[in-house]
Amino acid sequence: MDIVCLDMEGVLVPEIWIAFSEETGIPELRRTTRDEPDYNKLMHYRLDILREHGLGLKEIQETIAKIDPLPGAREFLDELRDITQVIVISDTFTQFAHPLMVKLGLPTLFCNSLVVAEDGSIADFKMRIEGAKLATVKALQSIGFNTIAVGDSFKDLGKIKAGRHGFLFKSTQQIIKDNPEIPAYETFEELMSALKGVLE
Repeated sequence: MDIVCLDMEGVLVPEIWIAFSEETGIPELRRTTRDEPDYNKLMHYRLDILREHGLGLKEIQETIAKIDPLPGAREFLDELRDITQVIVISDTFTQFAHPLMVKLGLPTLFCNSLVVAEDGSIADFKMRIEGAKLATVKALQSIGFNTIAVGDSFKDLGKIKAGRHGFLFKSTQQIIKDNPEIPAYETFEELMSALKGVLE
């Protein structure tokens, strides 16, 4: 049985931290896993910037409330869920993701959680499991699923390469260049066609 494992940010919805960077005028918050493959390092960097500027969960959630899925993402996801099982596997946090999942029709989401202080500041973050994207794919394979993974960043390469099939979507030119063996697509129509071509 097939199961498609999709990334969230950059694939189905805009990058939350980039949107927040634009909202706050803090360019340093534009860094994502496309730029920094070490997620722990990236998150500590982000939390330091939030503390420096006195920003917390409330301000980020206010920005998230204004974010819509990428054009065509909801329709793509609806069509894909009609023909196969789908899980969204993301490094984001439950406190960020829920409003976006509602706009996407509440697909199954595996992600992480934030540690929020009483004053609303983000004190820390809890990863569900180390290397969650690859670990989830391997766990699904261990119970009989053929995984097909889609992502855009360094953090997605493990799960993409581990599965029966994998695709890059709206990735950077550098990641595409460094991984020529992985088919890369830019539109939901192209990606849907590729997925239909490999689904059993």
